[in-house]
Amino acid sequence: MAQLKGACIIGQSGGPTTVINASAYGAIKTALESDCITKVLGACNGIKGVLEDNLIDMGKEDPEELKYMQYTPSSALGSCRYKLKDPDVDDTDYKRILEIFKKYDVRYFFYNGGNDSMDTCNKISKFMMKNGYECRVMGIPKTVDNDLTGTDHCPGYPSAAKYVATTVMEICRDCHVYDTGMITIVECMGRHAGWLTAAAALANLKGDGPDLIYLPERDFDLDQFTSKVKEIYARTKKCLIAVSEGIHDKDGTLIVEYGSKDIARDSFGHAQLGGLAAFLANHLKKETGAKVRGIEFSLMQRCAAHIASQTDIDESFAAGKAAVDNAVAGVTDKMVGFARKYVDGKYVCEIQLFDLTDVANAEKKVPMSWITETGDGVTQDFIDYALPLIQGQTKLPIEDGLPRFVNLRKVKAEA
Repeated sequence: MAQLKGACIIGQSGGPTTVINASAYGAIKTALESDCITKVLGACNGIKGVLEDNLIDMGKEDPEELKYMQYTPSSALGSCRYKLKDPDVDDTDYKRILEIFKKYDVRYFFYNGGNDSMDTCNKISKFMMKNGYECRVMGIPKTVDNDLTGTDHCPGYPSAAKYVATTVMEICRDCHVYDTGMITIVECMGRHAGWLTAAAALANLKGDGPDLIYLPERDFDLDQFTSKVKEIYARTKKCLIAVSEGIHDKDGTLIVEYGSKDIARDSFGHAQLGGLAAFLANHLKKETGAKVRGIEFSLMQRCAAHIASQTDIDESFAAGKAAVDNAVAGVTDKMVGFARKYVDGKYVCEIQLFDLTDVANAEKKVPMSWITETGDGVTQDFIDYALPLIQGQTKLPIEDGLPRFVNLRKVKAEA
């Protein structure tokens, strides 16, 4: 395929993660070193930065400063939750994107995000093809939810899983300090997929894990849950529980809605969850009379750079690099993903490409066979899957006893 010369835009979207910047750095560094890419632009706040012509010149950043992106959590370029309409219904945004692409001679577009971001990527790719504008579009995955289909796992998940497992171990120790009874509920992220909550089971490898784990893949029965907690508490005077924020009953009603029917929704129509641990804690306090504590990990689980998996950092960088390498080689309309294999019994991660159409808006859930028959735990299959992903201690640089994160100059791009 003929060499395609032109600028590229790199954007980040959706909820941040510990390693989303490692992916961005992999793409930025590779693009800056490419002979085909004439200018590397960063979109401030995702696709909104493209629509608003709010772009920065990554070539004006100090290369040494950029290296810190590998260990900086959250989205250094800024993120957004902006839903592009169906272009057949309203193509206003797409025409504006094409206008910006032409203004800066953009021939490469890399979008770093989760399910909804891959949908954005897919729509832009198809629109450019339909309108005869040659632009190679690649999706770079990220999501702590680990629910992008096709790929073995998603950048961001391993570090968040490591945080969940480690913090649950620490909480478990705290719960056993006193000789008085206590019930503790830990709420993890996970709207429809329970990958992150399942990671709490890793803590059991060291004897400091939860007694019960509930994922949204299985219907939740409040009465059965209460009975199990009562039984464990009566026997041990302690009970530690991990729950996904999105657990629901057999009718599909979110358990958190039992406490409040008024749940806000984002621009994509997703319920803004949270508050489940508090609801269950109040419920169990009434039912048992015990001291009950509800803990919501909330944002902490997705940006805990201090406990990041080095495996996750390395793989995330590789995903960003692969997106640029493949685009320059002529590939377009794909998402970079991972395939797993074992060499001499050791875990190995390989790059694999997936069609954007297949991954956009699809969700990968924890296999039902990986959930115990009683529905309150996970099997060894999950442990075997997750354990290799959390290996390696982050090389996060420390200054004055505190993390050293990237500080971008953010010089506005010129056409």
